[in-house]
Amino acid sequence: MTLPLLAVVGATGTGKSALSLELAERLGEHGHPAEIVNADAMQLYRGMDVGTAKVPVHERRGIRHHLLDILDVTEEASVAGYQEAANEAIAGIRARGATPILVGGSGLYVSSVLFDFEFPGTDAAVRERLEEDLAQSGPGLMFRRLTELDPDAASAIGPHNARRIIRALEVIEITGKPFGSGLPDESKPREPTVVIGLSAPRERLVAHLDERIRHMWQGGLLDEVRRLIPLGLEEGVTARRAIGYAQAIGQIHGELAESEAIDQAAALTRRYARRQVSWFRRYPQARWLEHDNPDLVAQAIALALAHA
Repeated sequence: MTLPLLAVVGATGTGKSALSLELAERLGEHGHPAEIVNADAMQLYRGMDVGTAKVPVHERRGIRHHLLDILDVTEEASVAGYQEAANEAIAGIRARGATPILVGGSGLYVSSVLFDFEFPGTDAAVRERLEEDLAQSGPGLMFRRLTELDPDAASAIGPHNARRIIRALEVIEITGKPFGSGLPDESKPREPTVVIGLSAPRERLVAHLDERIRHMWQGGLLDEVRRLIPLGLEEGVTARRAIGYAQAIGQIHGELAESEAIDQAAALTRRYARRQVSWFRRYPQARWLEHDNPDLVAQAIALALAHA
């Protein structure tokens, strides 16, 4: 009996990793071995553990995990590259007779696997010119330009992700179409899929996220960043901008006091969580469960087995 692809999604801090481990373990007890596929962009990076809340190897219960620690901090993460790697991992899991569990909160990464999505090409000359515009004008002006051309894409990306703003403007110029028109059709998954969304009341989630950021600082984030700087963290296009890491770099260089670094990281995390909720709430097939429900694991197992 084959189970569908399982996806565990939701805002950061809602317990996706913990549920995925429970799901994999319990499904194994039901005769359905399962393996976990990471869909958190920052957990792709080797050495970025504390600030991404990556599950340590000794806590993975012997369950096979994929797409963790596959990039150096100097490498640029891309959705297109991730999509290819994730599809390959899922095919391998299926070939071994196991069930893939996709888990993470990077919305476009998740969507690239669940839904049909072909990535537009690139144009080096257009990208270079847009990068020059960004350097001269700043992200605020570039975001306003994107808002005028494609308000839906601007809303989904937000004003702080300069890399994705530039990519959206590049695609619009190359194709002559809104960037949003190239996003995956989320009305129908590419294959049978059970999407489990974890939800939490906003006020409780905010308090939890603020505490989580403080724990990262207490748990050795600064030491982790100090180890990564000689490995090229500050040159990494994607990694250096990760929430928490950018602020820790600022603190290490004396540009931010610790309280300022923590406050900035907490504020950015709260904004990111809002965007995650907005993204995943668009999935019409998602079944939403309260993250702290005592029956959460039983409910998730029931959803998975009901579609066997």
